[in-house]
Amino acid sequence: MSEVTEKTVQSLDVEEQFDRLQLFYEKYKKQVAIGGAIVLGVVGLYLAFTLYYVPTKDAEAQAEAFYAEQYFEKDSFNLAINGGKTIRLADGTDKTIMGFQQIADEFSFTPTANLAHYYLGVSYLRTGKFQEAIDELEKFSTKDVLLSSVAIGAMGDANMELKKPDEAIKYYLKAADKKGNDFTSPIYLKKAGFAYETKGEYADAIKLYERIQKEYTKSTEGRDIEKYITRAKILGNL
Repeated sequence: MSEVTEKTVQSLDVEEQFDRLQLFYEKYKKQVAIGGAIVLGVVGLYLAFTLYYVPTKDAEAQAEAFYAEQYFEKDSFNLAINGGKTIRLADGTDKTIMGFQQIADEFSFTPTANLAHYYLGVSYLRTGKFQEAIDELEKFSTKDVLLSSVAIGAMGDANMELKKPDEAIKYYLKAADKKGNDFTSPIYLKKAGFAYETKGEYADAIKLYERIQKEYTKSTEGRDIEKYITRAKILGNL
C-alpha cells in the first residue's frame, strides 16, 4: 500500500471515529451534560470542604483545645478529657471549656481533632483506662516520627497494664524501629526487654539490651544497660 493510500485510510478512520463520537454525543448529550454537572458539583463541594470548611472548623477547634491542653499539662486529666469547667475570660465573660473528647467528636476531620485523640489516649493511660487509651491512640496519625513513636509506645504501655506482654512487645519494637534515634529507640527497646523478662524469656531480653549497648551507647539507657544484661543472665541462668 502506498504512503498516500495509507494516509487516506488513516484520515478516513479519524473521520469515522469523530462521526461516531458526534453521534454518541447527539444521542446522549443530556446524560453527558448531567454527568458533567455532577462531576463539577462534586469537585466544587470537595474544594469548599477542604479549603474553607475544614480550616474554619480547625481554627475553632484550636481555640477550644487551648484550654484542654492547659489542664493536660497540669495533669488534670479528667478535666482534659471531659471539660465542663466554667472559667472567667479576660473580657469578663464566662466560658465552659470543652474536653478533648468533645473536641474530637465535634470537630472531626480537622487536624486538631486528630491531635485530640493523642491527648485522650495519654490521658486515659494516666487515669488507668487502658483499653480506652489504646482505642484513642489507634485513631491518631502523624508524620512526626518522634510523636508517632511515643503514641505507639504508649499503646505498648497500655497493653502491659492489661497483662498482655506479647502485644506490648509488638508495639514497643514498632516504636523503637519507627526511625532509629538515641532518644526514643533505646527507651522502647528497654521496655520490650522488661516485657520479655516478665514472660521469663531472658535470652530475648538480653538480645534487646545488647542491641542498646551496641547501637545506642551514648543514650541514657545505653550508659547503664550492662547491669540489666548481667541481671537477665543471672535470672535466666545464661
